[in-house]
Amino acid sequence: MGPVWLWLLGAGILPSVHCQPFSAHGDKSLGVPHAPRDHLSSPDPAYHKITPTITNFALHLYKQLAAETSGNIFFSPVSISTSLALLSLGAQVNTSTQILEGLGFNLTETPEADIHRGFQSLIHTLDLPSSKLELKVGNSLFLDKQLKPQQHFLDTIRELYGAFAFSANFTDSATTRRQINEYVRKQTYGQVADGLQEFTQDTLMVLLNYIFFKAKWKHPFSRYQTQKQESFSVNERTSLHIPMMHQKEMHRFLYDQEMACTVLQIEYSGNAMALLILPDPGKMEQVEAALQPETLRKWDQWLLPSLLDLHLPRFSISGTYNLEEILPLIGLTNIFNLEADLSGITEQLNKTISRVSHKATVDMNVWGTRAGAASSLLSQPQALNATLASQARFNRPFLVLLWEMTTQSLLFLGKVVNPAAG
Repeated sequence: MGPVWLWLLGAGILPSVHCQPFSAHGDKSLGVPHAPRDHLSSPDPAYHKITPTITNFALHLYKQLAAETSGNIFFSPVSISTSLALLSLGAQVNTSTQILEGLGFNLTETPEADIHRGFQSLIHTLDLPSSKLELKVGNSLFLDKQLKPQQHFLDTIRELYGAFAFSANFTDSATTRRQINEYVRKQTYGQVADGLQEFTQDTLMVLLNYIFFKAKWKHPFSRYQTQKQESFSVNERTSLHIPMMHQKEMHRFLYDQEMACTVLQIEYSGNAMALLILPDPGKMEQVEAALQPETLRKWDQWLLPSLLDLHLPRFSISGTYNLEEILPLIGLTNIFNLEADLSGITEQLNKTISRVSHKATVDMNVWGTRAGAASSLLSQPQALNATLASQARFNRPFLVLLWEMTTQSLLFLGKVVNPAAG
């Protein structure tokens, strides 16, 4: 039996697809099941057990990506970790343990059931409707019609991850790829287009996770002060003239002398914020090496409201990665060898994952930010300063972290090296 695509995606809302959903009762509806609310009423929601681990995983993965590329970086830690955690439900014990430990979970401290309940709680909370923040999270599984999925697996991923399984005709690979890409495009409001790379007629399965984020700045930038071009130093040899957004506004802000960087928090309307990190000239590698969860916690305590004269480039960047080359370097090794066992999905499926692709995009402008992401796995045989404005000029490479505040989730993480690179 040939390769199996498993796709981790980031962005979206549910449209209709030309594939039939699997159902124990023959129900073909696409109604989205909601996670049970009982565990959310406790004082310590279940997602608290997983969000610090997702942040840690994000920083580890970021450092590997930064070592591989000198250009823009952008990905969704929530998208990738959700997809891998869901995949672990279809793996036998050894492979499942490898996946969850590779994500950074200590299974002695946090049992597997707590991890999945944590993701259930996280997806449910992120997906709660909000008038100020557009945030959609979801999962879908496309299986070739010749496969007979395990009903227990389908029931479990639907209950815990709100994931629907669809029967698809992978024999007609071109049509199925086009249909799934259209599904992704709609999920991400067009933010991720043609995210699914070509697959062969041997492809049997695609796993999708989508996360879409659209937020308006709490204090929007003036359109009329954003027309002028300013210089942006991509590196020592290259500078560009790009549109720079400008405002004088109160923001939480600090300069970390020890790490040689400026840190700025910009709030969105709704429970979201962007953390922007601007290393001093020549200090990017030093800042990247020192990025730890403790650093982020320290900054959160030290940030103080200041009146800022802020210059921030308008940018639209994306990142596309073959993570199968990078994930083993941070511990996810067993899902890429012949010992991996995914027969919990379907008895006919005992394959290794040979490709994990992920695509994410972000658009930051005067009104706010849109972001989406996509990924896939292929399996194969202090003082308030209100008078004098400090200046923060983001005219060289900087880091971007997009957070959802209720769950303390790191939705997206990236580096802007060239704002005009797309």
